[in-house]
Amino acid sequence: MAKIVLDLHGIFNKGGSIDGELNRVVTEAVAKKITLVEIIPGKGSGQLKKRVLRFLAQPDIKKLYHRLEKDDKNFGRIFVHFRY
Repeated sequence: MAKIVLDLHGIFNKGGSIDGELNRVVTEAVAKKITLVEIIPGKGSGQLKKRVLRFLAQPDIKKLYHRLEKDDKNFGRIFVHFRY
């Protein structure tokens, strides 16, 4: 199974680039028909995770993926599942 991993640890304090990176991986997943994107906002205060979830909840983004899964065992990880 092909998957893309996006680790946001390095860009957590740069607002614009976070949305840019999220947009890039979603677009890449759709273009390459990747079925799983793993986004790692990290644990921290939870603000970055909320931001990622807000981004993914936008209607134009939400229609691109099948479902969202928050990792039960690792709070700092989000899985975005795509179906083609």
